[in-house]
Amino acid sequence: MKRSLKKFLKENQIIHDFGMSPPEVDKLVEIIDEDYFQKCLSSIVSEVEQIVKIDPALSEAKILKKAAAIIVKAVQAEAVSIRLFDPTSFRMLAFGAHGLDDDFRPSAIPVLETIAGRVVQENRSIVVPSILNDPLYKDKNIIREKGFNSLLAIPLHIPRFSETNDDLLGAMQIYYCRENKHFSTVEITYAELLSRRVSFVLAQKKILNLKELNRRKEKISDRIFRTISNRQGIKLKDFFVLIIPELGQFIQVRCCSLFTLSDDRQYLRMEAAYPLNLTYHEPGHNFKVSHHPYFAAAINDNAAYGDNPSERIAPSYLLIKEPLQSKLISREMGKFVQEQQIHSILLVPLKLDGEVRHVLVFYASDQKKFFTDEEIELLIFFGKEIVKASKLEFLSDMLHDLKNPAVAVAGLAKRAQKLLQSNDLNLIAAKLTSYLDVVAGETSRLQDIALTVADDDKKELLNFASIARRRFQINEEAIREYNRHDIFRSTEYSEETLLVSCPLFGLERVLDNLLHNATKAIPHGGGSLLMKCCRENNMACLQVSNSGEIPADRIEQVRKGQVKGRGLNIIQRFILTHHGSIDIHVNHGMTTFTIKLPLAMQTA
Repeated sequence: MKRSLKKFLKENQIIHDFGMSPPEVDKLVEIIDEDYFQKCLSSIVSEVEQIVKIDPALSEAKILKKAAAIIVKAVQAEAVSIRLFDPTSFRMLAFGAHGLDDDFRPSAIPVLETIAGRVVQENRSIVVPSILNDPLYKDKNIIREKGFNSLLAIPLHIPRFSETNDDLLGAMQIYYCRENKHFSTVEITYAELLSRRVSFVLAQKKILNLKELNRRKEKISDRIFRTISNRQGIKLKDFFVLIIPELGQFIQVRCCSLFTLSDDRQYLRMEAAYPLNLTYHEPGHNFKVSHHPYFAAAINDNAAYGDNPSERIAPSYLLIKEPLQSKLISREMGKFVQEQQIHSILLVPLKLDGEVRHVLVFYASDQKKFFTDEEIELLIFFGKEIVKASKLEFLSDMLHDLKNPAVAVAGLAKRAQKLLQSNDLNLIAAKLTSYLDVVAGETSRLQDIALTVADDDKKELLNFASIARRRFQINEEAIREYNRHDIFRSTEYSEETLLVSCPLFGLERVLDNLLHNATKAIPHGGGSLLMKCCRENNMACLQVSNSGEIPADRIEQVRKGQVKGRGLNIIQRFILTHHGSIDIHVNHGMTTFTIKLPLAMQTA
């Protein structure tokens, strides 16, 4: 450094003008190098290190606030304000500051025709010797209120770490009281150096966020793997319980719902939710997207992205920050969020091959203004895992439902073989016809299950009592196959036609599981299995009673479906989806399950 400084001074005209001799030049070089440069560089190193040592585990706002305080002192300014560019709203958002209260400066300013915006657009430092005379600085009150008359605006830039993330851009505005201040090249270069160190800390923060994101993804995957490995099978509600705590750092979830979008993008169906008693939309219910503006805004690619006091519409999510003030929320939804103390609603569209296929909705008790890329990526990962879990649960339910028709068919086949040993051909013909009718029906049902029941959601007008009678007969065949000769069976049916509107396959599943559970619960010493089908007001009612009492402390668990078996969960989900009810009573050594479904029309 001495050599270059000496060369510079000797070549500079001012040295010749002062008539300094070579020894005097050498002495001046020594003084500048030993005294000034040493102190100056030590100060620069110290200030740079202070910024670099800021804990990257802090939030972006706290990192920038600490950095602003260090920079104000380092460049001997009065205040520093830092803004980051938000591509969703195309505005500059206020983050850290020192010497300026958050209440004094706007939370967001436009990118166009502002100093901070021009810094980001042109990616260069901008000098403003006079705030009063600069047309881009609109709020002149800062001169009167704070006494700030000039500023230096420096760009902030953090390169992206993946193709899916954009660079983080921002501007740091350094304020001075001096009017018409001259900013030297050294001052500008030093401020840019400090700005790069701030960018370095933010880059560290980004790396930590990505590490934490991967850690949480692995934790979610591990929990899912352990659950899938459990021989008890998959239950979607268990996935919600396991995984939602992992999201607690980002959003305080009160309830969560998963919706599937129809192929024509006109309808949504609620697939799953947790907990079921806190959902606004009914499980299994189909509704038009156009009737719910918040879904339309989250799903439609042509939505007007932006940020306002009530909503934030981003390419990857919709955040309703003020549900009671938002125009996207209906009056009924407003009542729901008020009753449940929900302060923000987050909708995350889940895409497959670039098209939205599902929507995940979080109802939160906290109030957030925005989400980082990492937070949304984790929520999307969570949503896609839940979609997988719902498919696995469906397949597990299908495998579970193979059992009853398979047992019935096997039992009838054995009885038919024994029957063929009889010499009474008339008896053989009559009974074989009866057996084959049942076998034909059950094998057809097995085919439906094997083909994944493509028309599972198709509703039909069904005679509730007639279907219940047929499923009871099938269950009797299963009882014979299990050699339960100690079970007394009795039925009572209403004479009137009880029409209900629901999928046939789903109703049969419910009745099979209800009867199978009741049969299995009867003690080995023997007991009774009773079924009654009747009308109660405008509901079709079915009661299934069996010997044996559920312990009092487990009744509430059974009501809520908090049991290991799959059958009750299948029953509960179907009944709630079709606006019915389910109840349990224990009395005099008998347990009675009562299910009700609304009648499709008034019957005579």
